[in-house]
Amino acid sequence: MTDREQRAAFSRGIRQFNAHEFWHAHESWESIWLDAPEPDKTFLQGIIQIAAAFYHHQKKNHEGMRSLMRRGLAKVEGFPAGYRGVCLENLRRAVRNWLDADARGEALPRAYPTLRREKARQGRGPR
Repeated sequence: MTDREQRAAFSRGIRQFNAHEFWHAHESWESIWLDAPEPDKTFLQGIIQIAAAFYHHQKKNHEGMRSLMRRGLAKVEGFPAGYRGVCLENLRRAVRNWLDADARGEALPRAYPTLRREKARQGRGPR
């Protein structure tokens, strides 16, 4: 896959995630994750797992959701807030809120998080 195709697949995954097409986002990102070098491989795996977690939520599989959210969050925690041009802290905060509400037995947030692009800074690797 060329660099251009990889960038297109990454952007497509963001659009799909924001449209709540979590399975498709997972598939778009997985197409570039397979051959990605580190640290991108870990980052991509983290957002793939988070997308899959929300897919499980849509399918009412709350145990699958919890497990994948925890694993995905753990993978993206070490990356700078603007890694690959994504406002990553917004996603991390949202996933933490979902996990906290679930742990307390409270209603989960009504809205799914969205991924926003960050234009000013772009991180180069994990902290």
